[in-house]
Amino acid sequence: MGSPWKPLLLLSVISGLSDFARAVAARPLSYAAVLRMKQDSSSSVLNSRSRPRQHHSGGLVTPDWPAFSSHPLSALSLLSSQEDYRSEESEEFGPVFVQEPDDVIFPLDSNEKKVVMQCEARGNPPPAYSWYINGTEVDAEADYRYNFIDGNLIITNASEITDYGKYQCKADNIYGTVLSRDALLQFAYLRAFSGKTRGGVSVREGQGVVLMCTPPPHSPEIIYSWVFNEFPSFVAEDSRRFISQDTGNLYISKVQPSDVGSYICLVKNTVTNARVLSPPTPLTLKTDGVMGEYEPKIEVHFPTSVLAAKGVTVRLECFALGNPVPTITWRKINGNIPKKARLRKSQAVLEIPNIQLDDSGTYECKAENSRGGTAFKGHLQVYTSPQWVRMINDTQMDSGEKLQWECKATGRPRPTYRWLRDGSPLTSQGHVEIVNGDLTIHKVQQTDSGMYQCVAENKYGAIYSGAELKILASAPVFVPNPIRVIATLGKDVSLECKPRASPKPRITWKRGDRRIQPNKRIMLLRNNTLRIVNSSRADEGNYVCRAENQFGSAEMTAILWVKEAMRVELSPVRVEVTVGESVVLSCKATHDTSLDVAFQWSFNQKPINFQQDGGHFEYIQTQSSTVDLMIRSILLKHAGKYGCRAQTSADSVFAEAGLLVRGPPGPPGVVIVEEITDTTATLSWTRGLDNHSPISTYNLQARSPFSLGWQTVKTDPDPVTGDMESAIAVELNPWVEYEFRVVASNAIGTGDPSAPSRGVRTKEAVPSVAPANVSGGNGRRHELVISWEPVSEEFQNGEGFGYIVAFRANGTRGWKEKMVTSADSTTYKYRDETFPPLTPFEVKVGVYNNKGDGPFSEVVVIHSAEGEPREAPSDVKAHSISSSEIRVIWKPPNPGPGRPGGYEVSYWKDTEQEESGTKQRTAKNETSMVLTRLEGNSLYLITVKGFNSIGLGPASAAVTAKTRKAPPAQPPDNLMWIQEGNNVSLSWDPVKAKDNESDVIGYMVLLKQEGRRHNQVTRTINPSTMLSLPEGGTYIIEVRALSEGGEGAVSSQVRVVTSSGVRAKSNQCSVHRLPQSLAWTALLLVLLVPSASW
Repeated sequence: MGSPWKPLLLLSVISGLSDFARAVAARPLSYAAVLRMKQDSSSSVLNSRSRPRQHHSGGLVTPDWPAFSSHPLSALSLLSSQEDYRSEESEEFGPVFVQEPDDVIFPLDSNEKKVVMQCEARGNPPPAYSWYINGTEVDAEADYRYNFIDGNLIITNASEITDYGKYQCKADNIYGTVLSRDALLQFAYLRAFSGKTRGGVSVREGQGVVLMCTPPPHSPEIIYSWVFNEFPSFVAEDSRRFISQDTGNLYISKVQPSDVGSYICLVKNTVTNARVLSPPTPLTLKTDGVMGEYEPKIEVHFPTSVLAAKGVTVRLECFALGNPVPTITWRKINGNIPKKARLRKSQAVLEIPNIQLDDSGTYECKAENSRGGTAFKGHLQVYTSPQWVRMINDTQMDSGEKLQWECKATGRPRPTYRWLRDGSPLTSQGHVEIVNGDLTIHKVQQTDSGMYQCVAENKYGAIYSGAELKILASAPVFVPNPIRVIATLGKDVSLECKPRASPKPRITWKRGDRRIQPNKRIMLLRNNTLRIVNSSRADEGNYVCRAENQFGSAEMTAILWVKEAMRVELSPVRVEVTVGESVVLSCKATHDTSLDVAFQWSFNQKPINFQQDGGHFEYIQTQSSTVDLMIRSILLKHAGKYGCRAQTSADSVFAEAGLLVRGPPGPPGVVIVEEITDTTATLSWTRGLDNHSPISTYNLQARSPFSLGWQTVKTDPDPVTGDMESAIAVELNPWVEYEFRVVASNAIGTGDPSAPSRGVRTKEAVPSVAPANVSGGNGRRHELVISWEPVSEEFQNGEGFGYIVAFRANGTRGWKEKMVTSADSTTYKYRDETFPPLTPFEVKVGVYNNKGDGPFSEVVVIHSAEGEPREAPSDVKAHSISSSEIRVIWKPPNPGPGRPGGYEVSYWKDTEQEESGTKQRTAKNETSMVLTRLEGNSLYLITVKGFNSIGLGPASAAVTAKTRKAPPAQPPDNLMWIQEGNNVSLSWDPVKAKDNESDVIGYMVLLKQEGRRHNQVTRTINPSTMLSLPEGGTYIIEVRALSEGGEGAVSSQVRVVTSSGVRAKSNQCSVHRLPQSLAWTALLLVLLVPSASW
């Protein structure tokens, strides 16, 4: 069967729509709006306002809907939200500035020729605009140069004479008028200097001079620089020369002969970047002597009173003439110069960026030289334009109420206040009272509606805060109407009566035709709400609220139903689980079947977000009145209270269950190092959470600069049981900095570690680890070299660590000991001229630190060094192989100390010095070497030395060898060949060597097959040969002349092609020769094609 409430819900929707339509038509309006309303005023304009709106107690009241209307399926809730939205859409309001005009600097030479003063305001209806210049309204009809586009003022062909000044925008609609802040329009220009020739300036050497710039008319600021003699050679400023950016003049404290010349002042407009040059000013030296020394005279300085806006950069200038050149210093009287200040231009300029109020004060510059000094003081005062602290907000009020607005601003000097209403000054009179920034209107009237502005100003600026005052007037209206209220049997119920009306209406309640009289069970509250205590079935029915004021009356009907109370059962009420397990909580509601029920799960009183926490929580709907909560893969953080709230339009019931989660222990508390020795640390800690499973053991861990992360340490006692809160870490290394932490375990697992303790260092102890891998050898003659692996800092056990090197010659009794103080040392060398090479020594290396001596290493035997080779190689011989190669052979020196590890061959031409020769070493103990890349037909001198890791031995006596003449440069020419089958008969013209070339002793013929790596080489003493081509393919033939100097130049290539598997007939042959003109690129392909009979 369908729910009996569905027809009622449909009626609610229809009734709500009807009430909604009436509500739109009966919105509360100001009196001004009522008077101005037209027949077509039902259209709305979507235009939201950005200013906050202030509602007074007597103003428009938003209804608090009863519980039923807040249900997710409530049609009344939907209608009310639509009505509020449309009400905001069509709200009418006075003008609010979106953009106020800004100061403008307009270049007179601009190509645009138009000045745009911007102004934009919002309002409903849209505002109209007008403009004022220096307090006079702009008449666009009387002057064609002015034009309005939206709220913007466009000035065509603007000029400084007629258009310079302050501009103000006014925006107004039917609800009032607002004025913008003032905006200053300036014009940027830079005129030319006067063309009149400037007189020269003549001074004595050493005298000071001021060259005047006298800039042309300009606006706004300009930048000064000076040109010396010709552009672009600019005057460089230093301690002797200064260009003032205040006066533009060039100051030279002490004139030198190099200053003589022509000076031109260059000025640049900061807006237009235009530049102009002054006529030159010649500077010459007088010939009647040199100016003597004189004390400084401050020629340019900052004013005695400097005003600066907060946040800008201030530049204070100070420069003096004098001989010697004066030094400029700065100080702040009764204070310190700000740290952010910088000295520029050889200290002639004190620059203070981002100036603040505390930078105000008296500053002094002092000019000094050896003849005396002088100073100047000036006061710097920082001002701030007004800034809002408190602004006024839009306000709606009932007539007769009291309006209080306060606006407050900061500034230096302190701002003053004035008030405007609809753009006109507002003063204290009648029921209007103004005290500085406070405006009070007693018993507001409809004529007080409008746009108000509070203006805070000082001589450095003015700011405006605007707000709209609306005096409301409307007959009572109920939205929605009627309302349905479902109550729970035996519970209290409230029927609200909140009409929209202005002024406040009178309220009466009735049931049926009878007016309700309050009693012990039925009460009328101050907010006009009707409250019924301990509701029963007899209270069901219609209740009517009537509201009435001077503009009309309205009634609202509240329909009350009373239903049985709902019951909720949540099971299980308490459950215990272990981390990683899952559990299901079931929530069942028993309620009136005519009502829909909705469920909500919470965890520790916060709603569960199933989308965000879906990995652990799942909402399961088993029946219409039963829901389950599945909690998967439980973590410790899931322990707590789980709540199920069941809600109908009449009732809301909450039930709660507890979930206990057992898991590994939490981290122990702070770890404290109670006592420290050289190898132990006594630790204490506080117990952490056992997470409902007793702690069984604690694990102590340590970390040092030498460990790979945290390592478990041995303890006393071992193990550390769960009831203990202290233990001793043992077998630590002395003089090592450790951090400690503690990890707890229980039957479920191991928990997170505690926070690390503070770092502590174990105490010092005698070293206990000896050096490892003691060895040695090598070194120079009469040296004993001992080496070892250094002991890690982890095992040095204290400060002052070093090594004790002990050694003795085999067969002797006493040990020699040497101290090595560097802990990083790995080698010790002992030298004694008395012991021969390769003398055996017993060696051991020990350790020590400030606490005492540690152990020695095992004794090892190390031989003293052999030394470098002592004899030169013998029987050195050298002979030429070719024009670029000589082979050198030798015999090694006699066996003995100083055995060579290799040999070094030095060679140089007989026309060169030995020092400029080339050196080349053998790879190992080889006793021969081929010298390459030599010059042909040249005599070389050659020596051989032995070498080892110690050094070089003596050189052998020099031997000589002469390279052969170079091979012939002329390649074999005029190649001819006869191909008969797979045989090729090849001939060429003999090669004749020149006088500086080696004689030809034969020829080398190279035969190679394309695609194969194997080459066939044939040597012959005649200029001809016979070649056999073993198989089909393409063959390349090259010929070279052979000589004692090596191989000669290669001939042109011959390319021969034969067919695979085909033998040429005996009578088939071809004769070929390379054309003389194409010998360098000759290529001839001969293809023997087999006949069909084959």
